[in-house]
Amino acid sequence: MDLNFQNGEELFQFILLGILIFFTLILLIVVLNIFMTLKAVLNEKAGIKTEPFTLNNFWDRFNSLKPMSEEKDILLDHDYDGIKELDNHLPPWWLGMFYGGIVFGVVYLLNYHVWHWSPLQAEEYEIAMAEAAEIKAAGTDVAVSSIDENNVELLTATADLETGELIYTGNCAVCHGAAGEGGVGPNLTDEYWLHGGSISDIYKTIVHGVPEKGMIAWEGTLKPKDIQQVSSFIKTLEGTNPPNGKAPQGEIYTPEEAPATDVAEEAPAEELASVE
Repeated sequence: MDLNFQNGEELFQFILLGILIFFTLILLIVVLNIFMTLKAVLNEKAGIKTEPFTLNNFWDRFNSLKPMSEEKDILLDHDYDGIKELDNHLPPWWLGMFYGGIVFGVVYLLNYHVWHWSPLQAEEYEIAMAEAAEIKAAGTDVAVSSIDENNVELLTATADLETGELIYTGNCAVCHGAAGEGGVGPNLTDEYWLHGGSISDIYKTIVHGVPEKGMIAWEGTLKPKDIQQVSSFIKTLEGTNPPNGKAPQGEIYTPEEAPATDVAEEAPAEELASVE
């Protein structure tokens, strides 16, 4: 039996189960008493003398009540202006609740403070916060893994751009230059693009690569979030005009209208070639 309650609700359910079992036993006793009463009636009809045991008698015994005819036997010697006191004991059900409360208190103390079966409120809070963090992390992972070229958005937060710069330096700078000026790969700081200059186009190029021009697909190496960050960083390079910039390649990209037809000399190198 696992008594390691995770919270107060589980302990309450356990206690409620005990109460239901108790009242089930009471119901069983009532049914048995009815059966015994019916049996006594049948025995009486058969000429067998028995005293029927009714529910009223059962309740009187359960409630520890004395009939008025027997009150003289429980009178005390105390007499206050003609008022006498009866030596009535507390009903069994009241005593049962009283002693049950004591037992519950002892079990509560042992459970929470001695054996530590169940966590205290502060521990319950920490457990709930940890579970919430796991759920949030799982949701974030799902959201991040669902990024693709159809729904990718341009990131502008400093932390994202700094991460994108680190990814660029470690993977792209060897072909595109430390400042994006171009090298084996094309210049990333001008307005010319070989495969489109939108955030979606850049993301798609990095994900799938251009194998025929020597650029590998990075989808098996970088996570979708990483690709979104480096794509956003690349967008910030436009117009920086670093020294020794490579000659334009591709077509001018204008976000508001279709790409222009001003085509520069195309080089065999891919726009976003990379090195592992």
